[in-house]
Amino acid sequence: MSFSNLGLSEKVLAAVAATGYTTPTPIQEQAIPHVLARKDVLGIAQTGTGKTAAFVLPMLTILEKGRARARMPRTLILEPTRELAAQVKENFDRYGAGQKLNVALLIGGVSFGDQDAKLTRGVDVLIATPGRLLDHTERGGLLLTGVELLVIDEADRMLDMGFIPDIERVCKLVPFTRQTLFFTATMPPEIRRITETFLHNPQKVEVSKPATTAVTVTQCQVPAGRESHEKRELLRRLLREAKDLQNAIIFCNRKREVAIVHKSLQKHGFSVGALHGDMDQSARTAALEQFRKGELPLLVASDVAARGLDIPEVSHVFNFDVPHHPDDYVHRVGRTGRAGRTGTAISLVTPLDQKSMVAIEKLIGQTIPRAEGDYEVSTDGAEQGERPREQRGRERSRGGRGKPQRGGRERSHEPRAEARPSAEARPAPEARPAREARPPREARPSSESRHGTRPQANTAHVPSIGRPEPRRQRDADSEPGDHSHLPAFLLRPVRSPAGA
Repeated sequence: MSFSNLGLSEKVLAAVAATGYTTPTPIQEQAIPHVLARKDVLGIAQTGTGKTAAFVLPMLTILEKGRARARMPRTLILEPTRELAAQVKENFDRYGAGQKLNVALLIGGVSFGDQDAKLTRGVDVLIATPGRLLDHTERGGLLLTGVELLVIDEADRMLDMGFIPDIERVCKLVPFTRQTLFFTATMPPEIRRITETFLHNPQKVEVSKPATTAVTVTQCQVPAGRESHEKRELLRRLLREAKDLQNAIIFCNRKREVAIVHKSLQKHGFSVGALHGDMDQSARTAALEQFRKGELPLLVASDVAARGLDIPEVSHVFNFDVPHHPDDYVHRVGRTGRAGRTGTAISLVTPLDQKSMVAIEKLIGQTIPRAEGDYEVSTDGAEQGERPREQRGRERSRGGRGKPQRGGRERSHEPRAEARPSAEARPAPEARPAREARPPREARPSSESRHGTRPQANTAHVPSIGRPEPRRQRDADSEPGDHSHLPAFLLRPVRSPAGA
């Protein structure tokens, strides 16, 4: 079947032909007729199957008729990340080149003023992330009462990022009679509840089982050490030994780990970029654009790059960290092997990741084989300036990380030239004087006879050699009524006031 059999307009067909596409993907073939018939659609397909074009192309056909009004968009597309939103806008710019449509992008990292100016002129297509969209509605600069078509893309990613409450708020702001298109790669219970609440008799389009990986992707797992520096050494080895590696995305679970791996690869001569949620929007866009153009063959990223990014020619995906959620593995692997191309996905698996790997294999319904070869990593190849945790602990216990001690002298570990004399050669210690007998209480001066003078130190109970006895021992040796341990100001007589 060709695109001409799907009911698309002549302008859209011309734009599709200009891009070189002739045959629709299964999700496009099944979803486009239902969208043009103005029915709600629930699309379930693995990533990389052409879901974006499945709603962009029929939307362009529908929007040829009508006109946008100020601050009242005609269609609304919700995306979980800024990168996905920008990518959808690129699709509208590509396929809608021959149409005079106003497309606005509402994402974070951009000033409100520029976005308000576009909304004031009126937009046909509004592409937004949930947070920035609600910010504009709360400010009163945006009305959703004119939305005719609502698209919720990557719904399972919305769930992972905590956007489901925002999605529910948006669905209540748009008209009840709107058309809703709902696309997801997996169907957890919460997503199923949302579809039952906000979709009306949807046409279910499922071209693959939920949470499955493409058959064009070769997957394997490589055993790795527990320490981070061991994993980084193993990653560098895999990058150097990989066959047919054109470019690769290296996924980490934490933003901090992204920065560490990025710096490590740069240090060892790799051309690499970084992408994570804490980066400035301009830096994120620049890194992604450099990777798309091939200026950076490697990209270290968090899961912000795992969903929906359309970079067709990614040859390899490396899971530096095994994802905690099995669904994230499906989306990471989906960055390679797109549009019928072959790809390779390699996961670095530590002993602590075995439980996560079992959950992943259970979800995708297949066993991920172990890579052939000897991948044992020795600590001798650790990066310069990095030492195993046990070695760092021993250095700290010896007084620092190999730095000279105070006084500028390094601690020597050689045996001393002069040996300590043996017990027979050492002189016998002199006999210690016997402890003086404690004088009787009657012989000691009382506090009344001193009349406020400084009491004499009571040294009878202090040994002549060594440290003074503990205070508790002194208190135990003191007899009742003995005030010799009190300071002088407490022993002064108290004068009664005159006339008392």
